[in-house]
Amino acid sequence: MKTCKLALQDGLVLTGQAFGAEGTARGEVVFNTGMTGYQEVLTDPSYNGQIVTMTYPLIGNYGINVEDIESHDRRVQVSGFVIKELSPCVSNFRAGRSLEDYLREANVMGLAGVDTRALTRHLRTIGAMNGVMSTEVLDDAELVRQAADMPSMAGQDLVQAVMLDKPYHWNEGYNSAFAQTHRDHGRKTYRVVAVDCGAKMNILRNLVEAGCDVTVVPASASAGEILQQKPDGLFISNGPGDPAAVTYMIQTLRELVGKVPIFGICLGHQLLGLALGAETYKLKFGHRGCNQPVRNQATGKVEITSQNHGFAVDEASLEASGAKVTHVNLNDMTVEGFTHGDQALFSVQYHPEASPGPHDATYLFDCFRDMMETGKAPTAEQMHAAQEKLAKAGQKTTAH
Repeated sequence: MKTCKLALQDGLVLTGQAFGAEGTARGEVVFNTGMTGYQEVLTDPSYNGQIVTMTYPLIGNYGINVEDIESHDRRVQVSGFVIKELSPCVSNFRAGRSLEDYLREANVMGLAGVDTRALTRHLRTIGAMNGVMSTEVLDDAELVRQAADMPSMAGQDLVQAVMLDKPYHWNEGYNSAFAQTHRDHGRKTYRVVAVDCGAKMNILRNLVEAGCDVTVVPASASAGEILQQKPDGLFISNGPGDPAAVTYMIQTLRELVGKVPIFGICLGHQLLGLALGAETYKLKFGHRGCNQPVRNQATGKVEITSQNHGFAVDEASLEASGAKVTHVNLNDMTVEGFTHGDQALFSVQYHPEASPGPHDATYLFDCFRDMMETGKAPTAEQMHAAQEKLAKAGQKTTAH
């Protein structure tokens, strides 16, 4: 393995060994606290433009398979990947190749042999920041200079880099024996337009499982083009970058609120908040992992959630717009979900589709279905009831 260095814009430099591709990579350096799910992390479009550090020390032990890719174009989305130790062997019956081979084929750099605990503590203390990884330039001062010269993530529209080029139809539900319990909705199928800002594939699978016929359109689609599809509901996906920079999507949502039921996840949640008149801001180091506790404000029930975001909706401006906060993050009390008056819309900051992560929140896809059926946004109490119903259905399936 070649020597590889990671330099942060504040002067911290770490030295380890390269795996995967060689060369130079640039991005915002962030950390993910999940113990598993590195393949889903690598292919999640929301990580576009970022160098991701995994806090769990041993990575690569179960290899790479064909089922757990989350990007529609099947590309690795991260700019670089930082780990403590690369597993010397792969042991999983689904594995088709090693992590090292996968990154090499994708021309994405990996860095192993560094103290990821120290790096994570540094990012938590100082905040997420730009960094440069390189096997070509090993001069510390030059690498730090390059990192300092990079533009901030704030103000960047990265949706353009990950969204699809043209609409397509999606009808695939869960494709793995290890996925969540299949839901038997046994009712009408609803036409849903899913706006792709960098959508994860498991979101689309969950929409299908909830009884939706899904047409995916690019984030550049106009309100008129979306309404031409005659949708029963509109879904706004996750995605990378600063939500405030995606001005075209914010304007489109302003034109669609009140005309069609809307459900947003992650970036979609932020864009919907902005369309209603709220503001967003950059978090110090973001929420990225499979273990974020979120409280339902009405019931007090806590969900353990999967998250990946570096921006949040400002609570004061959101409530001033007439919206009601339904969920909060218990680590820092930031907004995790809202509804708005009599409008048929709701959104969550976290990822109910998981992949990777717990399935505590998959009931929200059923809440979206119910909203299309009734024309009214679900209350926090109704969300809780849907959660309990799905949990009981899962218990029955397990028992059989």
